[in-house]
Amino acid sequence: MIFFRWAFGFLVAAECWGAILTGWVKNAMIEPVFNFTFIGFEWLQPLPGYGMYGYYFLMGSLGLLIMVGCYYRASLSLFTLMWWGSYLMQKSFYNNHYYLLILFCLVMLIVPAHHNASLDARRLPHIRSNFCPAWCIRIFQLLLLVVYTYAGVAKLYPGWWEGHFIEVALQHKQHWPLIGPLLQSPILQKMIIVGGMVYDLSIVPLLLIKRTRKVAVAASVVFHLFNSIVFGIGIFPYLMLACLMFFFPMDKLGEKWLPKVNEEPTEWPQMSKVLQVGLAAFFILQVTLPLRHHLFEGDVLRTEEGHRMSWRMMLRTKSGFVRFKVVDRDEGTSELVHPNEYLTPKQTARLATHPDMIWQFSRFLQREYEKQGSPNLEIYAIGQVSINGSEMQSMIDPQTDLLSVDWHRFKHKPWILTD
Repeated sequence: MIFFRWAFGFLVAAECWGAILTGWVKNAMIEPVFNFTFIGFEWLQPLPGYGMYGYYFLMGSLGLLIMVGCYYRASLSLFTLMWWGSYLMQKSFYNNHYYLLILFCLVMLIVPAHHNASLDARRLPHIRSNFCPAWCIRIFQLLLLVVYTYAGVAKLYPGWWEGHFIEVALQHKQHWPLIGPLLQSPILQKMIIVGGMVYDLSIVPLLLIKRTRKVAVAASVVFHLFNSIVFGIGIFPYLMLACLMFFFPMDKLGEKWLPKVNEEPTEWPQMSKVLQVGLAAFFILQVTLPLRHHLFEGDVLRTEEGHRMSWRMMLRTKSGFVRFKVVDRDEGTSELVHPNEYLTPKQTARLATHPDMIWQFSRFLQREYEKQGSPNLEIYAIGQVSINGSEMQSMIDPQTDLLSVDWHRFKHKPWILTD
């Protein structure tokens, strides 16, 4: 737990400060005129001006405080709230590991990861210990099992096995020196297809079994470093590698690196009823939330209904276009609006393939036209989408006035075409 705290704090600091240095904060939070928040959280908006630079710098600083265990729970609580807020502020750059980081934060809040080798343990000697209850480790193992299992099950669809996503995703990297041509090899691509699914479905059981643990670790290193180099998915691969330590007995390593304190307690503190109920609810939610796409009609890869927070990672690539027809009923006129008149290139590309963002943008256009004295409007979306390089098809009913329909979280929207 102590070693993971060090890794976790360092990685979240790297994620936040790296977001500043790489221009992510500028592209996602500062440049956009309009931010696509999660629906229902429109009140959460980025700080004006360059305020988000300070916001992310503070989060990175909190990551270091978590790492050294300085006011651990206060630092982690503030980081969790700030990261959660940032997550809800925008979804143009949505990534599964942003959501996973929230879950890790919630779990880290309830474990005694600061009870040794920390500034808190130096400040409060009575909390120092070389031991923690086994459930503190088990909840991480269970969370990883949920994440990897759903990621593996999601790959059991024709688009993955036929290699459409991998072919399209790697095609854009053929100009890379040395490995670019190699990534175009059909044999390598087939290895990625089979290996990715097998890895996701088997890695946690293999790590839990002592005889297969070292092989599983070697496979994890290869798998995650490959993903980091080829797909550039931030700290996620390294966070997963840091989690490997939860599957090894740390006695000898702890004896070598951690300060010697009290002997093992004769009586362990019992997990409170509140914590038991809270953890049960947490894991029930993690098991059921990725299944919610079955509540909707159509293919989730197409409609996006229930796609987020379901560990459907790196399964498809989508491209498309969308235009908006704005009809002024008072004047009897109409005009075609191109989203790039208001949005950044990244937002424009993501808008075309996500119905919820199209619905949100229609509301944004309504407000913009009302400012110009046009309150009586109809707005229609006209566009098409391609999945994994397939033929372009309409995703939104062009005959539906988007201002006349509401957004239902757990009900299929009939204006989202399913075929």
